[in-house]
Formats: sequence, structure tokens, C-alpha cells
Amino acid sequence: MKNRSSVVLGLALCAAGCLQAQEDAGNEIGVVEQGLVGDAIAGLTATELERFADGKEEFGEMETIQQGLGPIFNDKSCGRCHSVGAIGGSGTQFEQRAGRLQNGVFDSLESAGGQLFEIFTVMNLTGNDRALVPNCTIKKNGEAIPAEANVRALRRTTALFGLGLVDNTPESAFATVRDAQPAAVRGHINHVHNIATGGTTMGKFGWKAQVPTLHQFSGDAYLNEMGITNPEFPDEQAPSGIGGAIADCDLVTDLEDDGEDVDAFTDFMQMLAPVAPAAQNSQAQAGSTVFSTIGCDTCHTRTLVSGNDGPIGALNGKTYHPYSDFLLHEMGSLGDSIGGNGEAGLTEMRTAPLWGLRLADAKHQLLHDGRATSLQDAILKHAGQGQGASTAFAALSTTDKNNLLAFLKTL
Repeated sequence: MKNRSSVVLGLALCAAGCLQAQEDAGNEIGVVEQGLVGDAIAGLTATELERFADGKEEFGEMETIQQGLGPIFNDKSCGRCHSVGAIGGSGTQFEQRAGRLQNGVFDSLESAGGQLFEIFTVMNLTGNDRALVPNCTIKKNGEAIPAEANVRALRRTTALFGLGLVDNTPESAFATVRDAQPAAVRGHINHVHNIATGGTTMGKFGWKAQVPTLHQFSGDAYLNEMGITNPEFPDEQAPSGIGGAIADCDLVTDLEDDGEDVDAFTDFMQMLAPVAPAAQNSQAQAGSTVFSTIGCDTCHTRTLVSGNDGPIGALNGKTYHPYSDFLLHEMGSLGDSIGGNGEAGLTEMRTAPLWGLRLADAKHQLLHDGRATSLQDAILKHAGQGQGASTAFAALSTTDKNNLLAFLKTL
């Protein structure tokens, strides 16, 4: 039985989404059939469509303190964070991470609350909600980042469009992409702890590929972004590491979700369709060639094929176009210097998928921390293993630059 009547999810991670134009039939994702942004992927059964609709409704509902919100959180609804283009899109919200780096070793400052420092507490609530926790005395506007933190980073909310295809793609497919990359820009798989198996598996989701599956993505974010405990993540997060504050500031002492809501979020994300690309004129088609010529698609891989043994038939054996290899790459000054994310190095980042990029570009907050305000700015800020493509872009003629930008704006 469900513990709450409504749920929300403040997931924190962004990439943007796009599908390359369909070239032939067969197993190609039918982009013309996808409908509006935010719809379910084509080919679902009636039962799966019902699960998708139920998950979408849960994803958009607001959470309350009576249902377990807090005591610390980043937002009260997943739809409030994932909203660009449609529910499930990226967002303009940023989570804040911090830690201490000394002699090359990263300390997540667990005693002070951990590397993720939420921006709100239940003391931000008003009216009847606030009155329900009269003995709560924690700080109002979130967790203070400790003075000893010498590393701080923002991470923007990521888009979820099409990620069920990625979830259904085996590690071997990504390894094949990795092995074909030139040594100088070759990425690597981030092996992370998988709660469901007890072992390590490939991380695919999040800015540093720190989460292995969409189901764990849901449970992890439900706890860490909303303060909602669930079977895989049952331990409440103590505000600023002060465990005693939980009793006075959190109304629900047992599991706040019995797993049903996490399952519903997962259904929605797994069956959420990719974003269909915009039509390409001759300028954009020329830009697609430039994209390859300067090496963008070495990491921003155009095409992958999903596995064949997943429980949702519409996701099996599909060719899709995420424009990402989902691997970690050394990004130098573009990295966030945050550790504690599986095998990800301090300045390694997962290649951001570009499908749906045109939706995120409209908000002018690009890259993981929003530091770029235009597509051109985002390209020029690439460093580390992305420096070669950035340098090549800078050397292009004005015509070729404009062609490439026109292509990116169709994704």
C-alpha cells in the first residue's frame, strides 16, 4: 500500500535531448510518431501506456510535509524542476555541491551533511505546514556550506527525454564506442555501486555518470533532492549532519515511500519519448558535416542501439540518436572538481547528450553549471579532451561556424 497520495521528485542532473532525422524504417525510432514533447514513446501496449500516464501524474504532483517532505530538500515537485519543453525536460534549477580538496584527495564533508547541500528546509514552509513542526529550529534557507569547503560546484537539472533507451542499452555497446575512439580522446566507463545487485555496474545517468539505472536515479533523487525515504534509500538525511534535527523537523518516521512511487517515476522516465529533431535546411545539413569534421561526434556519438531483452518491448532493439557516448572524459577547466562519484575523476564529466538541445538553448544556461550563455560559448569553453574540437571550431570560417550552430539548433 502506498504511504502517500502524492509524490514529487527534484532530480538534479541536465543534459539536453535530440533525435537525428529518421533515415530508414526497420528498427529506427519513428520520430514522426512521437507526437508532442513529453509524450510516451511509440509502440507501447495499453497497459504500458496506463503505467506511463500514472507515472507522469505522480511525477507532476506536489509533496507536503505530512507526506514526508524534508527536513531538507531542493524542491517540492519533480515537474517544477523538470519543466523545460515539457514535463520531464531539463530545468533552470541548480543543486549545489561542495567539499574539501587537499593534496589531491576529495573530502565530501559527510559530518557536515555530505557533498550535496540542499537549498531549502521545512522552515521555509509557511502556514499550516510550518505549524506542524513547532520544535524545528534548523536553518531556514537550506544547509550552509561549511567554511572548510574549498570546492564548490553547481549542477543543473538534466532532461529525461529518451533515457529509457539508454537504460535498456548494455554496457558492451558503450564499450564498443569507447574502443573505437582515438586514444587521445577516449572516454571510460564509470563503474558505480548498484544497490539492486550489490555489485558494480556502468553508471549512465547524472553529470558524472554516477547512477547506474533509472530506478536508482529515481530513488536516489527522491531522498537527496526531496528528503523522501524509500526502500533502496531508507536513511533520512540529517540537516548539516545534525541527526537530532530529524526528530523535530520530519513528521514521518518510517519509510515515506514503500517503493510504489519510485516505481511510478521509473515507468514515466523509461517510457518518455525522445525529442524529435526539427527539420534541417541546407545550412543545418552543412553544419552536420562540420560537426563530424571537427570531431564533435567522437564523444557526442550520434547513434546507439538498445538491447533486446528489456521488459518493455518498445525499447528493445532500437536505433536511437542521443549524441552522447555516456562515457566519462577528462574535461580540464570544464570539470567540477567534485569527487565521490564512483570512479569519476575530479575533472571528468559524462558527455552531455545533445538530443533536445534546442529546448535547453532557449534558456541560455548551458553546460553543467550554466556557465555558458550561448551554443558558441559552450563549445569554446570545452577543455581537456574537448579542447581539440573547441580549437578547431575557433579556427572555422564564419560560414562554417554558423552552419554548425544552425545544425545544433535543430537537435
